[in-house]
Amino acid sequence: MKRASLRVALATIVPAAVALSVGCASSQSPAATTAIGNVLPGVEVLLRDSLHLVAGKRVGLITNHSGKDRAGTSTIDLLHKAPGVQLTALYGPEHGLRGAAEAGVHIASTVDSATGVPIYSLYGETRVPSPQMLENVDVLVYDIQDVGARVYTYQWTMVLAAEAAAKLGKPFIVLDRPNPVRADRVEGGLLRPQFASFVGLHPVPMRYGLTAGELLRYLVGTGVVKANVTVVPMANYRRDMWWEATGIPWVRPSPNLRDMDATILYTGTVFFEGTNLSEGRGTDRPFRLVGAPWLTDAGRIARELNAQRMPGVRFDSTSRTIAEGQKHGGLTIPMIEVVILDRDRVRPVTVGARMLQTIRARHPTEWQWRIGSIDRLSGGSDLRAAVEAGTVDQLLAQWDLEARDFATRREPHLIYR
Repeated sequence: MKRASLRVALATIVPAAVALSVGCASSQSPAATTAIGNVLPGVEVLLRDSLHLVAGKRVGLITNHSGKDRAGTSTIDLLHKAPGVQLTALYGPEHGLRGAAEAGVHIASTVDSATGVPIYSLYGETRVPSPQMLENVDVLVYDIQDVGARVYTYQWTMVLAAEAAAKLGKPFIVLDRPNPVRADRVEGGLLRPQFASFVGLHPVPMRYGLTAGELLRYLVGTGVVKANVTVVPMANYRRDMWWEATGIPWVRPSPNLRDMDATILYTGTVFFEGTNLSEGRGTDRPFRLVGAPWLTDAGRIARELNAQRMPGVRFDSTSRTIAEGQKHGGLTIPMIEVVILDRDRVRPVTVGARMLQTIRARHPTEWQWRIGSIDRLSGGSDLRAAVEAGTVDQLLAQWDLEARDFATRREPHLIYR
């Protein structure tokens, strides 16, 4: 019996009750059974009971090293071997098809040695698949694990590709995956449209509380994006699941998100990419460490941060030698470490914003902004202004209002409960 996918056509969303019965499929919600440790990613659901979506078609696949089933077999190999499926093109996002390239490094187009299928880079000369890249494709499929953060580029690759496919009348399929930092948590302010970039194309919060499929469903359903989208949902997934509860093996979504603590903190400590402090790249704990050669009072700053009693975290001082090629590369520098005590209570956007304010207040002379970067990362100029004025808590209160409003507006477009 075929399980239905969730379809979004152009700017219209078919109601979930209808979508879940398309093609004589089961009417059971994908979240109706929620056995811990038994979440099936969208690719497994596709192969189990929704293969009709791609059978007999030329398939283009946007994926990377994170696109695989629970046994570790890549979606590339799964579709290449699937009966009736003709895999004709592959597309790689930032970090490349194998996920090994550092952030921001342009990726060249090439050919997959295992299948002989051409690979087109969507993080090189172009970030939007051209008509020539799509001419040998009937349907475009997306299968990449993201981290639930607006500043990650994978989901924006998905959005741009879905729009490009729609312009050519081609359908777009999302093979859904978990939001590793829980899909029921929303935090941070909305992106201001004038600050749109590849680390935030549309007005969503920093931690947007959606899976990839739900994000595209929301953007299409609210008329922001025009695309013909089908979401193949996960089975047995709940919104309140942390990654470990899904039972899906952890794969680093990008080189510097090595564990769940870094992934959770990322939506706050990533702000330091917009400063002259290290965000921990080139150490053993990226996005868990922040430092600079002039941060000689790291111990006092850690104590000051601990006195602010931010829930779920504590701060320690340490030092690290930074790898060559990164900020302060080759130097051993003092650093502040963020230690997660209770992931259910930590608010990473708050952590990052208060760290910015506290460190800059002690080091206004040494501190430098990378203005274009910090404004793109934070979604506007408000954070930079608040840090300089010492009014971060007022800004965080405003961001909380925006996050709550977004959480309400996203409700009609949710797939999982």
